[in-house]
Amino acid sequence: MTKLQVKAFVFQLLCFAGLFILVRYLISEYTNLTGLWIPFTAFVVGTLLAPKFQAVKTNDGEKLFMKWLFVKGIREIK
Repeated sequence: MTKLQVKAFVFQLLCFAGLFILVRYLISEYTNLTGLWIPFTAFVVGTLLAPKFQAVKTNDGEKLFMKWLFVKGIREIK
């Protein structure tokens, strides 16, 4: 794995983990879900809302791109 691929993986992991923890807390506090439904619902919501990062080799070298539900199009990070 290259340096940018590792960076993309870490960014994606941190974004998903943050959303998962936040959504899991909100679900457990404000809904009547119990048992495995709490983490399962938090997983689905976190997966859908987290931005996607990807390292791509281009003619100009390797670049990091991000795609997110709330941002139109694909953004170049580096």
